[in-house]
Amino acid sequence: MTRFEVTVATIGKAHGLRGEVALNLRTDQPAERLLSGTVFDVAPRKPQGTGVAPGPLPRQLTLVSTRTQQDRWYARFEEIPDRTAAESLRGVELSLELDAEQESEEDPDAWYTSQLEGLPVRHVDGRELGVVTGLQHYPAQDLLLVRTPDGRRVQLPLVEQLVPEIDLERGEILADPPGGLFEDLPDEGDIADEER
Repeated sequence: MTRFEVTVATIGKAHGLRGEVALNLRTDQPAERLLSGTVFDVAPRKPQGTGVAPGPLPRQLTLVSTRTQQDRWYARFEEIPDRTAAESLRGVELSLELDAEQESEEDPDAWYTSQLEGLPVRHVDGRELGVVTGLQHYPAQDLLLVRTPDGRRVQLPLVEQLVPEIDLERGEILADPPGGLFEDLPDEGDIADEER
C-alpha cells in the first residue's frame, strides 16, 4: 500500500472570538476531506503581516466542525480555543495521508502536488521546458513552478489552455505556453514578423 500526503487546506483569518478560522481550500473534495473528527497533520508556514508572533504550533489539529457561508469554508478545531490561538495559526497547512491506490480508483484523472514535483514539463511540440519544483495556490488559479534547464524559475498558470495534459503514467506534463513565458519560445509578434 503506497501512501502519500496531501494538503487539504491552509488556515486563513481568525473568525469571531471562539477560535473559528477561515479555510483556504486546496482540495476539490472538501465535504469528504473535512469531516468532524478528522485529525490533520500540521505543516507550519510563517504567518506574514498578521502582527502576531508565531508561537509553538500543535503537531496535529482535530476538526470539531465546519460550516460554509457565501461559498467560504470555516472550521473549529479542538486545539484552537480562542481568537488568539486562531490568529497564531494563520498560514498553517492542514495535511492528510492518503492511500494512492484507493485515490486512483476513485478518480483516475486526479493528481496531487506531491505527484507533480520532479516531473518534466515538455512543450506540445516536444521541446523540454523544465522540471516542476512546486505549485503555488492563488484565488484565481494555481501556478506550476518550473525550473528551466538554464536554472530560471517560471510560473506557468495551471489552466487547460496552457497545460493541456498531466500524464502521471508517462511521468510528464505537456504545456502550450505563450511566447515570452519561456525565453526560447517565440512570442506571437515574432511569429507574425516571420510570416511576412
